[in-house]
Amino acid sequence: MKSLSFRKDLVEVQDELLRFAYKLTTDREEANDLLQETSLKALDNEDKYTPDTNFKGWMYTIMRNIFINNYRKVVRDQTFVDQTDNLYHLNLPQDASVESTDRAYDLKEMHRVVNNLPKEYRIPFSMHMSGFKYREIADKLELPLGTVKSRIFFTRQKLQEELKDFR
Repeated sequence: MKSLSFRKDLVEVQDELLRFAYKLTTDREEANDLLQETSLKALDNEDKYTPDTNFKGWMYTIMRNIFINNYRKVVRDQTFVDQTDNLYHLNLPQDASVESTDRAYDLKEMHRVVNNLPKEYRIPFSMHMSGFKYREIADKLELPLGTVKSRIFFTRQKLQEELKDFR
């Protein structure tokens, strides 16, 4: 009997969920897909629902979480991470003009300044520029988060100071 009541509640809330899905996606097809995915997830997790609680709120939460997870997946899939040793793809010249040689010279100067820094500043800065988050750097180097942030900040200041004539 409990299952019958659950399915009845699920059918009753479908129209409202579809409107909510459309607000999230602004696309009819995606809204229908989101509604279907939400309904399937609810049916799979029927045993986790506590009877006599806010069923509609539970469903909205499931839908919102699915939408957020799908959005993050799309963003993650569209993000290109250059994992070549010399960051070849990030350093591709946009055009072969004088400007690109100037940019290459500036990049060479930046590398020179960073490479002349002590190891404790150079490594966190290089990791940060490679896309690591502050917390990841702190964990990998076994340093306090504040220390990592201040070392990266110091390196940026040093770069600005050393390269002020190259702007």
